[in-house]
Amino acid sequence: MTLLLESLDDAVDFIFQNTPATIRMGAPLGIGKPHRLLNALYARIESDTTRHWHLYTALSLDPPAGGEGLEGRFVGPFAERHFGADFPRLAYVQAMKRDALPANIEVEEFYMQSGALLRSAQAQRHYASLNYTHVARALAERQVNVIIQKVAREPGGTRLSLSSNNDLTHDAVDAIVARGLPRPLLVAEIDPQLPWIGGTAVVEAAFFDAVITPPGPYPKLFGLPRQPVADAEYAIGLYASTLVRDGGTLQIGIGALADALCHALVLRHVDNGTYRRVLAALDPGIEQHPSVIASGGLGPFEVGLYGCSEMINEGFKHLVETGVIRRKVVDDELLMRRLADGTANLGDQARLDRDGEYLHGAFYLGSPEFYEWLRNFPDDQRRAIGMRRISEINQLYGGNENLERLQRHDARFFNSCMMATALGAATSDGLEDGRIVSGVGGQYNFVAMAHALDGARSALMFRAVREDAGKPQSNVRWNYGHTTIPRHLRDIYINEYGIADLHGRNDEDCVIAMAAITDARFQAELLETAKRCKKLRSDFVEPESWQSNVQSRLSAKLSAFRRDGTLPDYPLGSDFTPAEQRLVKALGWLKAETATLPRKLGTLCSAVLAGKQIDAEALQRMGLDRPANVGEWLYARLVSRALSRTAG
Repeated sequence: MTLLLESLDDAVDFIFQNTPATIRMGAPLGIGKPHRLLNALYARIESDTTRHWHLYTALSLDPPAGGEGLEGRFVGPFAERHFGADFPRLAYVQAMKRDALPANIEVEEFYMQSGALLRSAQAQRHYASLNYTHVARALAERQVNVIIQKVAREPGGTRLSLSSNNDLTHDAVDAIVARGLPRPLLVAEIDPQLPWIGGTAVVEAAFFDAVITPPGPYPKLFGLPRQPVADAEYAIGLYASTLVRDGGTLQIGIGALADALCHALVLRHVDNGTYRRVLAALDPGIEQHPSVIASGGLGPFEVGLYGCSEMINEGFKHLVETGVIRRKVVDDELLMRRLADGTANLGDQARLDRDGEYLHGAFYLGSPEFYEWLRNFPDDQRRAIGMRRISEINQLYGGNENLERLQRHDARFFNSCMMATALGAATSDGLEDGRIVSGVGGQYNFVAMAHALDGARSALMFRAVREDAGKPQSNVRWNYGHTTIPRHLRDIYINEYGIADLHGRNDEDCVIAMAAITDARFQAELLETAKRCKKLRSDFVEPESWQSNVQSRLSAKLSAFRRDGTLPDYPLGSDFTPAEQRLVKALGWLKAETATLPRKLGTLCSAVLAGKQIDAEALQRMGLDRPANVGEWLYARLVSRALSRTAG
């Protein structure tokens, strides 16, 4: 029988009583982790050297701490307001950041919060490079004997929902049992903050060996702060939006690039005239691009899209609300085939309308507003969102492949990478010295699926330039010492300077296509290297039009649409106050302008000489409206200077 508990200490006792001295535990990624239970386990095991704890997980989310100086003054108050003063930071994450995990505790992650653990030797040493779909098998190989998970309770009922994380629990249990091992101990923690999601995310309470309902107050769910979208990101999103076929399938990642893409798709659907004007300003010839023509053109979505993505996020909320995502599918191969060949009858359509789902995901993560949307979604509409196993979402094989092919026709898979090579390889998760920034996750799965599905395309989006120690560096590289997506899976690359379609092309064509979207400052070196390496004919001369690949020209093309609100700073809403939004811009400018010693000295001098302070509200938010000493006075001058340079 399922044991019902109310105390976290009793839950730890239960786990200890039903496991050997070495606990091999799996825990979901993201917000599906029961933070308070994990912290209770950590505290008990840290002081008990007879116990050993191996934790296998991913995406251990940790709110920003702020740090010193101006960053601390901005981040500290925001983090306390946004995440809550009582947010339970994961004790093992804090220890890993200091390389202070005790000898009897080991944490192995297959995906890290981006950039958060680059300096942790313990985290880097125990990172497991796994495709998302391979994790369940890896958990079985590690002989996991406990799985813990946060769940939602059915309103007015007794059933439980895996809610935010239907991704790996069932797959892991099946893989462990199939290996001939005992079914792992399953422990659930009910969180009233977690939205109820029905359908395939639902299990009976008896699925778990123990269910804990700890007393309140209940901390907020981890909310991802929504970031501003810059000109380069909008250009990338706009280019990407031209490749989406009406009636097709959509997968997206997370971050400013995905936000920009979702905003562009909504603009295309609800205000197609303005959308075309923005595109014409960005790239007058975009409608004639072969990849755009092949994707069906730039019209609004008459049929709508079906969303099938490992993560459901803020962008999908926006797409559902505006009717971009509305094409429903059902798990009935014969019905889906009749829809595909045009022989569906009125009964088929009625069933599709009643039982169909237009959005499938394996886990969700977003802002507090996104979670509130899921909580308050009308039941008849919430039924159209299905949380599925990662083995169903991220691949075609091993299940009903024929059904999934029918559901996922004309798929477009949009993911981000850090760098791309001129020959078509991508770097998305790590550095050439071996350190991991994030992880492979599902990116390889979706890229490979695009090659396996008829009519599908994979598009990797990236910014053309990055700053490194105050110096601009091209993200189109000749080569790089770490690869996430090999060049034989090359398909489409998109940055702010255009679309490079590499599908099926030879190496010379790839070099030319990638050079065409390279920042003008780095084209000559890239082309010279290609010629030296015998990948480009020696008499090749780049077109004059390539020289327009500069940030200032891009910003000029979009400036009118930034001013009139067509391309707002926060297209999906903001978690910052108006003063904080101004400060985000100002502090970003200040960081760039103090990245090198000469620029720092110049910025300091101009700030000191600038005269009167401006934007009293922003200065008050930073605690600098009444400087108490020389250091605060200088901070106030720097922030005022940055605010004046970024105003408007």
